[in-house]
Amino acid sequence: MEHNTSEIKFLEGPQSRWSDFKFSFRTIIDFVKGFRMMHFAGPCICIFGSARFDENNIYYQQARELGARIAKLGFTVLTGGGPGIMEAGNRGAKDVGGRSIGINIQLPFEQKENPYLDKFVSIKYFFVRKTLLIKYSYGFVIMPGGFGTLDEFFEALTLIQTGKLKDFPIIIFNKAYHQKLIEYIDEMKEQKTISPEDINLVLVTDDIEEAVVHIKNVINRFDLRTERKFKPLKWLFESEIEK
Repeated sequence: MEHNTSEIKFLEGPQSRWSDFKFSFRTIIDFVKGFRMMHFAGPCICIFGSARFDENNIYYQQARELGARIAKLGFTVLTGGGPGIMEAGNRGAKDVGGRSIGINIQLPFEQKENPYLDKFVSIKYFFVRKTLLIKYSYGFVIMPGGFGTLDEFFEALTLIQTGKLKDFPIIIFNKAYHQKLIEYIDEMKEQKTISPEDINLVLVTDDIEEAVVHIKNVINRFDLRTERKFKPLKWLFESEIEK
């Protein structure tokens, strides 16, 4: 696909100075697009999971309920903006009149935004999208998913482990699906490649109520009712995110 050409070329190794400059400029454009929308999103909880589950799947149904419960806490539900689990989380937020937004990625497949978004932005580069999802989230919920879901999970864990993120709850939802992952993390602890206390950075649960209570208990550094909100500037064509 044409829109992936510059990223593929960039990852092939050293390029001309002009090529690298152009890539850097396109990256800045991606960041600015994300900043402009997310500036007015409010505190977000991000729900991750596979794009390949439809509404008849139990994982979809659980993500939809979680999205609704998170929205009722006063958070904006943030996802990757696509179908499957992402759609379910956004749909749950809309079910209860909450805010629902997405940061979509431009791909040859699975790239169309879902219909339950108040607002979305499409990002060209994965690393820009990852940065935006972490920057504007106050916690992650990891639902059953694939490589991309685990990529976001371990990125956030690394940032917490190294002190770049604080008071940032991560919830792995569905023990059965993630059993091998949990065993692998336990093996890391046994082999001393992570510290014993790193296990406590994650809550593993099958219980929606437990997940919601965990989010409430860990995030205690602000009051959602008084969290500072930036005002849109009309001369920059900015606008609030409407419910």
